[in-house]
Amino acid sequence: MRGLEGKRVVVTGGTSGIGEATVRRFREEGAHVAALADRDVEDPGLCCDVADAAQVVRAFERVDELLGGVDVLVANAGISIRKPFLEIEEADWQRVLDVNLTGVFHCAQQAARRMVAGDGGVILMTASTNGLTGHPFYADYNASKAGVILLARTMARELAPKVRVNAVCPGYVLTPMQRVEYSDEMLAKVNAGIPLGRHAAPEEIAALFAFLASDDGAYFTGAVLSVDGGETA
Repeated sequence: MRGLEGKRVVVTGGTSGIGEATVRRFREEGAHVAALADRDVEDPGLCCDVADAAQVVRAFERVDELLGGVDVLVANAGISIRKPFLEIEEADWQRVLDVNLTGVFHCAQQAARRMVAGDGGVILMTASTNGLTGHPFYADYNASKAGVILLARTMARELAPKVRVNAVCPGYVLTPMQRVEYSDEMLAKVNAGIPLGRHAAPEEIAALFAFLASDDGAYFTGAVLSVDGGETA
């Protein structure tokens, strides 16, 4: 991709699944990448619960020390709790919203402040097709991802032209989180309903992030892009 060499990139949830694949892809493109996560990070200063505003501030201060700023943020950290709507507890609801929506807000605001004060940048958010259509057993997750989509669109309008903001909506992706929640039989049933007949690989989502952050994606802002193998079609 054109224009990613030497870019300073922050990826949240960067040690597993889509985030880990995204870290690898940007490094392959020649970018300098800091992975933020709540565990398994190389630098303790980047260990961060994105739902905690103070921890996010400290993590971005560490990013400043390591990278000297931020050109690209991939706000990817997220969790899900699979339960029927009538069984969702308040603590479940609050934690999912805190990580998936408030956490994106915290990180996006820290990155955007640096970008607006500097030479601009790109903010990319991992939303979901669950934020576009209703999916049973994920009411809290669905609500959080719908919020991410409108947050991205609003930021895109407010921060243009200096900062581009886009939301990526993966469908089913074969990540460790997905493997925990779905049996082999469940995975096969899902695949049967996807026109391409399979889950996405995390690397396929990472490739879209790389494109959107690059000079090749320079006219994308406020976009909500589904990557779902044709499921929502």
